Amino acid sequence: MKDCIIIGKGPAGLSAALYVRRAGFTPLVIGRDSGALGQSHRIENYFGLEQPISGDELFRRGLAQVERLGIEVISDEVVSVRETNGFRVSTAAGRIASARTILLATGKSRNLPKNFNAQEFLGRGVSQCAQCDGFLMRNRALAVIGSGDHAVAELSHLRQLTDNLTLFTNGETITTDRFPKNLPIVTERITELYANDLGMLGGIRTEHEDYPIEGAFLAQGIASGSDFAIRIGAIMDGENIRVDRNYQTNVPGLFAAGDCIGGILQISKAVSDGAIAGLSINEYLRSLPESKE
Repeated sequence: MKDCIIIGKGPAGLSAALYVRRAGFTPLVIGRDSGALGQSHRIENYFGLEQPISGDELFRRGLAQVERLGIEVISDEVVSVRETNGFRVSTAAGRIASARTILLATGKSRNLPKNFNAQEFLGRGVSQCAQCDGFLMRNRALAVIGSGDHAVAELSHLRQLTDNLTLFTNGETITTDRFPKNLPIVTERITELYANDLGMLGGIRTEHEDYPIEGAFLAQGIASGSDFAIRIGAIMDGENIRVDRNYQTNVPGLFAAGDCIGGILQISKAVSDGAIAGLSINEYLRSLPESKE
């Protein structure tokens, strides 16, 4: 079991990893890519840069820094976080890892789909968490909207609750080979969701057909920090994960830092968040029985 699994390998996650490792603990960093940092073509307002630098180059330097300390960094997508005698993390590639603490440093949460009226039915048949709400919709006609590994994770939970399950890709390209072979898949773009006589979700309308659906689970893109936080029971402030002054959520051992907790979306703030969260994780680990330090 690791001391800390850090989900996200941007500035907040890598900064935290440095502080956790230098305190004598064992962090594991898991992230798919450099996130928003890698999309920055020219960075000029970060301390210590004599000349502008690209986000990719800054990320490369940060990654080399943590790897020099022997910190394990895995390029993979986390699809599930569960609280079981510590925390258990599962990835798209089938990796499973356990840790005494978790740091969510995944950046901002995904936006709702913009091409149809998902917001209108949130809480009325539309959900962003199969593990949270799937049981309430068991034995009904359900849909998962997505095209990647996040959708695979939602489907795996819902298949235990209903035999009437359909995947809607919303016109997006399928990016995984892990969907069940017998799963009905609708590849047309969704135009709208429509209501039943009670004002609840009644179905999904695509460009060419209507599909009676009683529950739809949004799983486009990749799972975000807020997705994991909600499933574990962390309190949210809108789209942001709520943390205390030590960057810990209301769930003991679950920390969050960087863009996913809100504030200015700047590299300097993310690095600061990661440093403070790393120091707080160290103190938390020292307080646990049989601390490794």
